[in-house]
Amino acid sequence: MRFGDVDSQGHVNNVRFLDYLEDARFGMFAIDPHNAGEEPFGGLVVTRHEVDYRRPLGFRPQPVRVETWVEEVRAVRFRLRYEILDDADLYVTATSVIAAYDVERAAPRRLSEAELAYLKRFS
Repeated sequence: MRFGDVDSQGHVNNVRFLDYLEDARFGMFAIDPHNAGEEPFGGLVVTRHEVDYRRPLGFRPQPVRVETWVEEVRAVRFRLRYEILDDADLYVTATSVIAAYDVERAAPRRLSEAELAYLKRFS
């Protein structure tokens, strides 16, 4: 959490929670596979977000967790579920629909077999 995440009402601004979700996705699909010696995911784009704000989160030195799991997998897209929480409180629940994307063609692509296998680990 950064001081700049807090709005004039003294709590984390709703837009900043989307940054936290993005950080979790980047870790899950780029950093974690790289650290495990696996190939990071190819192009991915977010096609939908749904966010439910459960309680305000004020600025504090203690971190919060973004727990993430895969809820549904199809040939071209998948849905992630998230909870932003700490040991005492749940602040946000959210879902994102993510589509596999071919950057060079600027078009959707099918998820590879390796990507599908990776996603199944988190469902």
